[in-house]
Amino acid sequence: MTLSVNTNQPALIALQNLNKTNDDMQGVQTRINTGLIVSSAKDNAAVWSIAQEQRADMNALSAVKMSLDRATSVADVALAAGESVSDLLGLMREKVVAAKDTSLTTKSRQALNSDFQGLIKNLNQVLSSATFDGANLLNGSLTADVSFLADADAGAAITLNLQNLSLGGTINTLTATDDILDVANATNVLARLDATMGAVNQAVGNIGTQAKQIEAHHSFVSKLSDVLETGVGNLVDADLAKESARLQALQVKQQLGAQALSIANSAPQIILKLFNG
Repeated sequence: MTLSVNTNQPALIALQNLNKTNDDMQGVQTRINTGLIVSSAKDNAAVWSIAQEQRADMNALSAVKMSLDRATSVADVALAAGESVSDLLGLMREKVVAAKDTSLTTKSRQALNSDFQGLIKNLNQVLSSATFDGANLLNGSLTADVSFLADADAGAAITLNLQNLSLGGTINTLTATDDILDVANATNVLARLDATMGAVNQAVGNIGTQAKQIEAHHSFVSKLSDVLETGVGNLVDADLAKESARLQALQVKQQLGAQALSIANSAPQIILKLFNG
């Protein structure tokens, strides 16, 4: 090896090795700080691109879950109101059947009719209150079924069908002007009331079935989101136990590299001894 004060090849090699060690340490520290083995496109462009696509799907699924949460709330409110309507119809039937008693006095019949009218008012109040975030499935205020997001591409929807339980409709044939002040009226109301109770119970059952479907789909979307998150983690998450061991090894290697560079830098001083008299 030629001794020269202009070129110190061992020092250059030692410096290259030390720089490489420093770069490796910086990479390890980045992985430890972020917890990711692929934190940017320059780490691994293909893996980063795949991970970004999956993250986009996860974000979209978060929107789907929010929409399904709203669907669950709308359905739950409608179910609660529908069940209350069914209970009120049962109480109304009790009053109507009682009104068919031919032995009743006029005063007693008027008292039954007053109770009957009060139950009709309660029914209307329940229907008008069955609203969540502006959506009421039961009072006829909406003109179309309510649809909610079902997938990350917004290409599929899950729907809650309207069930109009308001008075004078196709399901609830009772009217606000019905009375049970005589046996004939009570007989007429009872026939329509029995049909209404069956139709209302069927309508509430339909809402319950759809609510169950929404609940099942929400569970699936949650599981799918978890699977995607795990998949992204498998692609980009760093093994911190390995990174810790690698960091310790690089720290030792860095110290040795610095020592080797120091030794290489001192080599040209040997030339001075050649010129000493």
